[in-house]
Amino acid sequence: MAPGNLVACSSCGFSKNPSGSVRCGSCGAKIESMQKLRSREEELERRYQQEGVSLQWLFIAVAVQGVLTAALVFGLPRIVTLLDFEGGNGMIMCVPVWFLGGLLVGMISPGRTFVEPVVASFVVALPTTFLLIQSQTVRTMPTFLYVVMSAIGVMFTLIGAYLGERIQLGPAPKPAE
Repeated sequence: MAPGNLVACSSCGFSKNPSGSVRCGSCGAKIESMQKLRSREEELERRYQQEGVSLQWLFIAVAVQGVLTAALVFGLPRIVTLLDFEGGNGMIMCVPVWFLGGLLVGMISPGRTFVEPVVASFVVALPTTFLLIQSQTVRTMPTFLYVVMSAIGVMFTLIGAYLGERIQLGPAPKPAE
């Protein structure tokens, strides 16, 4: 292949990638060499599979999850005093917040990133759960329920990240008949 040619991405079809590119400029998928061409069925099967972990997007996901959790669970009740997210109520609020964080990271990240938001919500869940256990006064829950709610929140982050990726990639192409 000549150095000035453009390469089409086998995942999304973006055709303006420089010939030496490792990842697609549009979707972030790895650009395979011409010798490793796959059949259309194999490409459709791999469309929603993650191809590795990006440390950059892991840190971005931790920042997104941390800011959303701090703002909505801990900061919002300080501004709107009618809201009281202490203890169990705070844990119940964390589940949709982490879902939203996974959805946002899934929508804005290039390529397919499912693991990064999940790891980020786990990292954010540890101190959040500890702080919510310490802040419980009236609305108390047993500690194991905080752990269960954190696990549910991490699971919902995975669902959010998957939905974000589906929204970003658009509808699946129709298989060739």
